[in-house]
Amino acid sequence: MDNFLLNENIYKIPSQRGISLARGERALKIVLKKIPKNPIIIEGFPSFGLVGTIATEFLLEHLKAELIGEFHYGELNPIAAIHKGKLVNPMAVWYVPSRNIVILHTILNVKGFEWEIADEVIRIAEKMNAKEIIGLEGVATDDTSGEVKTYYYGNPKLEKCGAMPVKESIIMGVSAALMIRYKKLNCLFAAAHSQLPDSKASAKLIEILDKYLGLDVDYHPLLKKAEEFESKIKGILQQSTKTLREADKKSMSYLG
Repeated sequence: MDNFLLNENIYKIPSQRGISLARGERALKIVLKKIPKNPIIIEGFPSFGLVGTIATEFLLEHLKAELIGEFHYGELNPIAAIHKGKLVNPMAVWYVPSRNIVILHTILNVKGFEWEIADEVIRIAEKMNAKEIIGLEGVATDDTSGEVKTYYYGNPKLEKCGAMPVKESIIMGVSAALMIRYKKLNCLFAAAHSQLPDSKASAKLIEILDKYLGLDVDYHPLLKKAEEFESKIKGILQQSTKTLREADKKSMSYLG
């Protein structure tokens, strides 16, 4: 297996034919083809160090998740990723039947749409009668000790699993919107040392999550693949940023 983020065996996109947002529909919505009952929902949207994205990707691979839904959107930048000749799903909902866990995973930059996404996540959580939502986030740190520290908001049981309670912090992103609007939310934060992908911080979250949920997953492969993985993600991010800049330049040229 070459990597964890864009594994072509996982990210096969079903046909998009006929998918569109009708007039009057929400600009962003989650469409499900299966509705699990009473699951635990784990969300990992791009944040500092891409910690949530990397961690949920790892879970998809190691828990043998199946695709059960997609995010349909009309206002986010239309970015598609191709890996080894195959189109990969940039924003989707996955399900692990053996654990009754739903995983929300995306590689898209969702800045500016946090409230809309949070509302949709809450909508499907209520439809599923979810036990809880667990957010996975990266936070900036200036600690040079090399030790990855983890923090939690919510269930005190997470402290027994190795995370420290958040005392003072400013939280942003989808998880922040969920904190404000949804009571059954627990959030795990891992200190990341740069804005580049941080697999070590992600592995630490997997370790805590494994203890909390009893997933029986080995996070060590994520550590072993860290350098290769981070290099690959860095390339994807740079290409994505370059593409958006080129698009902005074209837009400016149209205006003058």
